[in-house]
Amino acid sequence: MVLDNIRAWLTASGVAFREAHHEPTRTSEESARARGEELKVGGKALVIKVDATFRLFVLSADRKLDSGAIKQYFSAKKTRFATPEELLEMTGLVPGCVPPFGAPILPFPLYVDPSVLENPRVAFNAGSLTDSMILAIEDYRRIAQPEVFRFAVSDDAK
Repeated sequence: MVLDNIRAWLTASGVAFREAHHEPTRTSEESARARGEELKVGGKALVIKVDATFRLFVLSADRKLDSGAIKQYFSAKKTRFATPEELLEMTGLVPGCVPPFGAPILPFPLYVDPSVLENPRVAFNAGSLTDSMILAIEDYRRIAQPEVFRFAVSDDAK
């Protein structure tokens, strides 16, 4: 259902995209291999509860989340990942297949780390562990309309 919604939305928005059907992938590394893309092109989408509000954060798959930066940005006391049960209830999705979109695809405010926007394209699991999409970063930014701030650090910085 989510895959169909993304496909329809991108098509209606005039966005060119490539789809890849592959074996089930559970990690960013597996997904990058299955798509034939560099790890950094992957958009890792994480649903995180910031104080009382669930929000969607997207970072380059070769980066690590800096939860302190999120707490500071929102002046929040605590953050935590959505549990698999919460994610399923709110989206119908399981971990690893969350696409990097807020409305109209997912019911969350959307935040993107600049690391995603440094690449010429973004690749992501599109609502399933076996279906990915790849699209130009300009098109992604135009239609997703994320709020951008830095909340990721390189692997070797942590």
